[in-house]
Amino acid sequence: MTITLRQLAEQARSASRQLANLSTERKNEVLLAFARKIRENTELILSANQKDLGSADRLRSQGELSDSSIQRLKLNAVKIEQMAKNSESVAALPDPVGQVQLATRLDEGLDLYRISCPIGVLLVIFESRPEVVVQISALTLKSGNAVILKGGKEAFESNACLFGILDKVLKEFTDLPDGTVNLLQSREAVSEIVQQNDCLDLIIPRGSNALVQHIQQHSRVPVLAHADGICHVYWDQAASLSKAMEIIIDAKTEYPAVCNAMETLLIHEQIPENEIKQLLTNLLEAGVEIRACSAIMKKFSNKLNGIIHASEQDWKTEYTDLILSVRLVSSHEEAIGHINHYGSGHTDAIITEDRSIAEKFMDQVGAANVFWNASTRFADGFRYGFGAEVGVSTCKTHARGPVGLDGLVIYKYKLYGSGQGVARYHEGGRQYLHQPLSRLN
Repeated sequence: MTITLRQLAEQARSASRQLANLSTERKNEVLLAFARKIRENTELILSANQKDLGSADRLRSQGELSDSSIQRLKLNAVKIEQMAKNSESVAALPDPVGQVQLATRLDEGLDLYRISCPIGVLLVIFESRPEVVVQISALTLKSGNAVILKGGKEAFESNACLFGILDKVLKEFTDLPDGTVNLLQSREAVSEIVQQNDCLDLIIPRGSNALVQHIQQHSRVPVLAHADGICHVYWDQAASLSKAMEIIIDAKTEYPAVCNAMETLLIHEQIPENEIKQLLTNLLEAGVEIRACSAIMKKFSNKLNGIIHASEQDWKTEYTDLILSVRLVSSHEEAIGHINHYGSGHTDAIITEDRSIAEKFMDQVGAANVFWNASTRFADGFRYGFGAEVGVSTCKTHARGPVGLDGLVIYKYKLYGSGQGVARYHEGGRQYLHQPLSRLN
């Protein structure tokens, strides 16, 4: 039986109330079953993905799909195994629900606790990456939330296959409610579902800047998102050359299609010219197109092929490709200023052996992730030990950076009294104690 979007949203709301009370043991059983079924269906998943890849060239020719999107769309046995491990990793993590965050004795017989609880119903809209179906389903289940997933048309077959596998697992656990995980495939459904503010609690868009802005402009539901991944690496004059080479090459070339890849490299002007030339040569040999400032062009345009002059727009661009903007700066202060002006608040890194400069950089750069002597590619929920992530948030809200289980719970206050009313604490009456408590009595 086909249900309307309104019915689907109401079903998710009802499911969220039951999931909030699901035991940790039961959640983990489901997650481990997810992992087993994913591995058992590797060939089925790959077959579905091939159908999507078969349509990708047509979408690309129509200007609806970029090369980087196709890279994110493509699955292989390694990625499928990673999906299974994501689910197992989430199962191994502590349950974020029901944790005591604060405990205060207001008075004798009057104790206040702040307890973590699920957000409720999430709508997650994503593009290209079908593995997101598994990652988000695992995280939302463990955190006691219901979720409605909406993937892009470019991954229609892959998303449907993965959802079908997970749905069969969910149906095997008869105590799990309908609406625990749902998948939307219609693009037209988005404009209607984002208006269901009485059923949805949070929307998380993962994809292009255009997608994120569209959701933010048309939703009646709070949105947790990042717009761009304009990530920087600053190569300080006090840096180790070997560290700089490894970090910069990794940040740009390891997987350029993702939002935590470096898009702009800032180089201190006192770095020896031969070291800069060596790095640029290594980047060019790795297939990177370099768009450089005037100072770089003056030094190297006649010595190295493949360097072009950067425009103002380049400093504002997320390439998600083997393209890199490069600029010389006179100081770490100038680097910080450039990043805070042009950056998207995603991830920025400094390479230096000077701790004081590194700490200043990490304190003053306004990004959700700030690194010292490490690649920007580490900005990832799985690498952080979160099991997986629902996305990376650059919002200054309850969740920032890679959003794992902790970002999918909020809290409620529980007050345990013994018959008190506020009137007894008026002037001349009883006084509040406000004593910290170590445990629930």
